[in-house]
Amino acid sequence: MGRDSRYDILFEPVQIGPVTAPNRFYQVPHCTGMGWQYPRTLAAMRKVKAQGGWGVICTEYNSIHPSSDDLPHPYASLWDDSDVRAHALMTDAVHEHGSLAAAELWYGGANSNNLFSRLPSMDVDSRPNTKGHPYQTRAMDKQDIRDLRRWHRKAALRARDAGFDVVYVYATHGYLISNFLHPRVNTRSDEYGGSLENRVRLTRELIQETKDAVGDRCAVAVRFSADEEIGEDGQPIYGERREMFEMLSDLPDLWDINIADYSVEMGVSRFTKEAALEPYMHWVKSVTDKPVVTVGRFTSPDTMVSQVRRGITDFIGAARPSIADPYLPKKIEEGRLSAIRECIGCNVCYASDSIGVPIRCSQNPTMGEEWRKGWHPEILRKKSSEARVLIVGAGAAGLEAARALGVRGYDVLLAEASRELGGRVSREAALPGMSEYIRVKDYREQQLIEMPNVEIYRESPLTVDDILAVEADHVAIATGATWRKECFDEERFVPVTEGAALSRVFTPDDIMDGKLPDGPTLVFDGDGYYMASVIAEKIRAQGHAVTLVTPSDSVSDWAGKTSERWRIRTHLLRLGVEVLPSKSLVQFDGEIAELECTYGGPSVTVPVANTVMVTARKPNDSLYRGVLGRMSPEDLPFSLRRIGDCDAPAIIAAAVYAGHRYAQELEEAVDEDIPLKHDRVDVGQQPI
Repeated sequence: MGRDSRYDILFEPVQIGPVTAPNRFYQVPHCTGMGWQYPRTLAAMRKVKAQGGWGVICTEYNSIHPSSDDLPHPYASLWDDSDVRAHALMTDAVHEHGSLAAAELWYGGANSNNLFSRLPSMDVDSRPNTKGHPYQTRAMDKQDIRDLRRWHRKAALRARDAGFDVVYVYATHGYLISNFLHPRVNTRSDEYGGSLENRVRLTRELIQETKDAVGDRCAVAVRFSADEEIGEDGQPIYGERREMFEMLSDLPDLWDINIADYSVEMGVSRFTKEAALEPYMHWVKSVTDKPVVTVGRFTSPDTMVSQVRRGITDFIGAARPSIADPYLPKKIEEGRLSAIRECIGCNVCYASDSIGVPIRCSQNPTMGEEWRKGWHPEILRKKSSEARVLIVGAGAAGLEAARALGVRGYDVLLAEASRELGGRVSREAALPGMSEYIRVKDYREQQLIEMPNVEIYRESPLTVDDILAVEADHVAIATGATWRKECFDEERFVPVTEGAALSRVFTPDDIMDGKLPDGPTLVFDGDGYYMASVIAEKIRAQGHAVTLVTPSDSVSDWAGKTSERWRIRTHLLRLGVEVLPSKSLVQFDGEIAELECTYGGPSVTVPVANTVMVTARKPNDSLYRGVLGRMSPEDLPFSLRRIGDCDAPAIIAAAVYAGHRYAQELEEAVDEDIPLKHDRVDVGQQPI
């Protein structure tokens, strides 16, 4: 099997100033939740992408000075020689596999928190912090601008010394340089404000000074927005952007183009599909002869080829697809398209950085674990014995456990009670806007079909006697979890109704089973993620009035970490769903729902015929407990484990991870007291 000739264009080398990319696959700068705190973890993760064939591999944003500090959001830094040594771990690893390494230089301005450094940030004016912290920036004077240019130049020199091949000037996403460019944000009256030429001045200076600093050793890239402000999806509002771009078009060696609306650029699949940036990009290549890269959550090689052939972009930019499958380019090159783990657009990767932890992925459970656990997305250690493994349940955890064990070479029996594999993944993927989540199931099912050492038994609900009769050496119970009808009051689960009214209380499982309520319905969201909103949409589509109630101050509060909360709220309002935040459901009698204000305000009542409870899930662990009820663990003729939601209900990414961990650790020596390595300075080994 080899590469389809249709995709040859994706593997052409591309010149970027003084350096040459080996192909058109370009991992654009993306956050990792690692930054300067976890240099070994970061280097190992980027190394795997180089192994997987990405031609250019970028860092996340590198602070050029401590007055641009974003903790608790982990970021990279180029402050001193220690940073140079840390980054060299990554550049050496990337170069080992023939790829280019790129560093994005960053100064956040009003968009940085400085909660760690405690230094005042600087911006075009004294502006409030855009992330809601009660701080303001210092308005930059001429000396501040000279300082910024000096810091930027020094950071570029450190990037060069660390071995980077491409150095970025970061002029978008609401950070400092983009504020100088913006006609409304920049209210300065000196030579850096007012006219377009003045507002472009700082960007021009930084590009020229960066090129002068790195010489012919590195290329210089500029990250830039194709449009000026947010409009309707796919309807750019360009403002001065084209004129601005024309003034700078020949200065850098590469343009990395994004757009003003980050919720489209980084859009979840529920609202944003592949290649969503194309309507914004049509003019860019006509204005510059320098290579261009842009993103679009590209997973289809046919879409990639189309973008290049039609002159939309020169490089296939990717963050999330490179996370879901670091080997995406190599699999296209080798003609193994069915082996690609396609990104599902859930943005769990983005959420990881939002909460300050190393990145994780619903499709790729090894993401972020390459160094601290020694996991690789494609290479697993061979089996330790001829043992047979029985996995009960073919949801996300069971499918991944079976796949990874199959790759290791174990004989695996996978038993699923229903006809369809996938468990909650298949059920949730049938809800409005959630169709791409089915990729979690489809990828694993396809891989299992191709494994002769894995047997799948559909429509096979097992009993304790059945499990014993299989005579497996290892048994994993992955029977999932079921949504509850009760509320959780931060201490215990409390019923909201009793008697006949119970028949009017539904759960997401009921909705996914096709048991839809009839009449006005209250959806109570005690979960805080996407489920309540898609259930509300599903019921609203049937023509029923829907009221969404949540004890949080905002709808789908946790979804703010995945960049979709604003989209969800807007979507619900357009659908005509009434939203009542900061309210707890106290009681429902089948006709009236009583709501209590979270902050002690007056209670309110809502006349509804039905209530859907989206609160918490109960593990389906009766089979596991049944086995243990038959004999003690030490007397079992096999090892027994619960995995995934059956063990601890969580998000899909956690279930996939649980299945993978089970497979990786089976019959291996794992110290449960020290399950992973610390990536930090060992204070006992360093002088104080």
